[in-house]
Amino acid sequence: MSRILIVDDERSMRDFLSILLRKTGHDVVTAENGVRAMELVSTESFDLVLTDLNMPGGAGGLEVLSETKRQDPSTQVILMTAFATSDTAVEAMKLGARDYITKPFKVDELLVQVDKALDVRRLERENFYLRQELASRTRLESMVGKSAPMKRVFDMIMRVAPARTTVLVTGESGTGKELVARAIHARSERAASAFVPVNCGAIPENLIESELFGHIKGAFTGAGTDKKGLFASADGGTIFLDEIGELPMPMQVKLLRVLQERRIKPVGSATEQEVNCRIVAATNRDLKAMVEEGTFREDLYYRLNVIELGLPSLRERREDLPLLIHHFLERFALEMGKNIRGITRDVMDIMLNYPYDGNVRELENIIERAVTLEMTEMITVESLPYHMQKGNDLTRWATDFEIPEGGLSLDEIVENLERSVITKALRRTNGVRKEAARLLNISFRSMRYRLEKYGIDADGLDD
Repeated sequence: MSRILIVDDERSMRDFLSILLRKTGHDVVTAENGVRAMELVSTESFDLVLTDLNMPGGAGGLEVLSETKRQDPSTQVILMTAFATSDTAVEAMKLGARDYITKPFKVDELLVQVDKALDVRRLERENFYLRQELASRTRLESMVGKSAPMKRVFDMIMRVAPARTTVLVTGESGTGKELVARAIHARSERAASAFVPVNCGAIPENLIESELFGHIKGAFTGAGTDKKGLFASADGGTIFLDEIGELPMPMQVKLLRVLQERRIKPVGSATEQEVNCRIVAATNRDLKAMVEEGTFREDLYYRLNVIELGLPSLRERREDLPLLIHHFLERFALEMGKNIRGITRDVMDIMLNYPYDGNVRELENIIERAVTLEMTEMITVESLPYHMQKGNDLTRWATDFEIPEGGLSLDEIVENLERSVITKALRRTNGVRKEAARLLNISFRSMRYRLEKYGIDADGLDD
């Protein structure tokens, strides 16, 4: 049942409309003037407001329209008047009126307009609730996804967050490892305390101990005052050690001691300090392989890898691409104050087939660039990076080319194209077949089959 507010200073009109709309199954409330109507819309919810334009008492239909839209933009408003002018109609539409009907009106005409307005209201409310439901199902913090790999990530975050266990987040660059760490922190008992992110690869080797553990005055040249380290800053909260594989071996030894003892010793100090912080580490490197190479301590690896949370690459969750594209599009359009409603079909085709070696971070940068450059309401191909526009040439050729009179061999075209693409992928990866298969989003077994089928020697490719 829809709720309708009728606003008119003529009692006979209010009564007539009330009876008519109640007979069609609506819940009807009436107001004798604009002031009363504005009071009602500020305290109650309505699906439709049907209001006269000109009323005595200091508030007319345009004021009722403006206040209704201010309270709830999805509430539909139809204006009624015996004195219609084009200027008034334009102003009403600018303020968000659904329609404009002239008195005296036909009953059937009014009912059609009411039904149309209520249909719009229902659709808007359904879309709102669907968006809310979708957001709750497909988002965690700023992470977006509905694919099976991302659902597993969300589930793992929810399971490990309440614990105090050390977590190792693994995945390629740009997959969102810090977002995972922040989500774990936000859902833990430490959420009210600090989250301290540290990029281990960005701190000079001679400063990293001081940065992590702090120092006392006079510990070294330039240490004019005591300094609290990042571990102490994270006390009671979470410290996120990103790029943990970049830690030099001497610091790995000291970090291992912190993990074992939960104590730190500032540079130059003779005493240790107890710290109570959860450690979440992350890497895009294969720490197990580094252990075998002797560049990462095995004991530290097992201390960090109590729970491993692996993030999928964007190539492994391509069904999330439309969600991510619209997520970033809405975000950047809002930040830049631009009225961009979507992307063209050509752009969507390009973006759905692009490899995204930089994963979600690369996609985010592409959308930000496109929103910055776009001058229309839809993202067009011209706003994409040049290499993406160029990469669309094959799609355009496949769509636009003409079949010759004598026909052609589809198998031959497909084989030549496949051989060329595989060769380029191998050259790009310096002949590493596993990496080439990853670039082409095929299995390693499928890659081996194609190499044998076409007689391609991965080791003998010319640069």
